Amino acid sequence: MLDITHPPTRPLLAASILSADFGAMAEDCKDAINKGADLLHVDIMDGHFAPNLTMGADMLRGVRRHLPDAFLDVHLMVERPGDYVESFARAGANLFSFHVEVCESMRPGGEDPGELIKRIRDAGMHPGMVINPPSTIQHLEQGIGPYLDNLALVLVMSVNPGFSGQKFMPEVLDKARWLKEHVGPGTRIEMDGGLNTDTLPSAVAAGVDVTVTATALFGEPDRAQAIKNIRVASI
Repeated sequence: MLDITHPPTRPLLAASILSADFGAMAEDCKDAINKGADLLHVDIMDGHFAPNLTMGADMLRGVRRHLPDAFLDVHLMVERPGDYVESFARAGANLFSFHVEVCESMRPGGEDPGELIKRIRDAGMHPGMVINPPSTIQHLEQGIGPYLDNLALVLVMSVNPGFSGQKFMPEVLDKARWLKEHVGPGTRIEMDGGLNTDTLPSAVAAGVDVTVTATALFGEPDRAQAIKNIRVASI
């Protein structure tokens, strides 16, 4: 299985299953992995933090049953991620990411990142943190910066969370550049939203080494060729 803490020789390709066929989820996930995706990215939304409902631990458990060796990168776009740590660990998640926007540094009564990171690790998963486009580099510095040594991944959203198919927001690249200067070798920089062959080069140049692709992969009739094109654009 993939070791997310090991610096990759080339950017990793994470296939976002939000754009897969929910009626053929196992088949689509297997197809993406077999044709060259490095890991699967799973977006969990609660209808509150993000204006959509997607999937839960049962879907993840089904994917894990059919792909026992796949690395499952779970992104919690929810108000109270701490409520889901143990259930997603039992379902087979390898990495559990939560948003800085739901933490106490940005929301009174919010999650304590240090405690949540410890719970994630104790549950057997890698911890990650996420920042949305409207949140600033100052939020990144103050809300995520103190925890970088304990994180396996920081996800920079390049669209506002909620739906696939949105347009890439280039202004978020400054956050990736900041992270590139501050993370250690064991922490990946991931980007999600509007990444395709046109936008990938600028993301990778900014320091991104895990690229999440949704419609640019699952929306293409020839997925093997789509993955090849993504690889070329990510060099």
